[in-house]
Amino acid sequence: MKGGKMKIFIIGSTAYQGKMKDHQTKLETEGHIVVLPALDDYAGKNELGVCEFNRACIEQCDEIHVIWDGRSTGTIFDMGMAFMLRKPVKIIHINNKTFENLFHQIAGQ
Repeated sequence: MKGGKMKIFIIGSTAYQGKMKDHQTKLETEGHIVVLPALDDYAGKNELGVCEFNRACIEQCDEIHVIWDGRSTGTIFDMGMAFMLRKPVKIIHINNKTFENLFHQIAGQ
């Protein structure tokens, strides 16, 4: 990491495309290399191919940034790979208004 510049992998929910693109622009302005596959179409790749592609990207990155709506299962899967690879993770945004929280609130818990 020359001069503190990193290769950063952004994982997150496509519902937050705008937030992810804004974060990507900010990081690139700071000189970082940013990988943002959530917005790719993965032409010719099946589900396993997408996961293998993301794993290779995560392996090559210095840090993982998360922008998550609390529902995307792909983000959960990528987060598990980041955890297994012991990559540093930085939470950029997580939606705290989820159906799980709503159910707890309705149930009075």
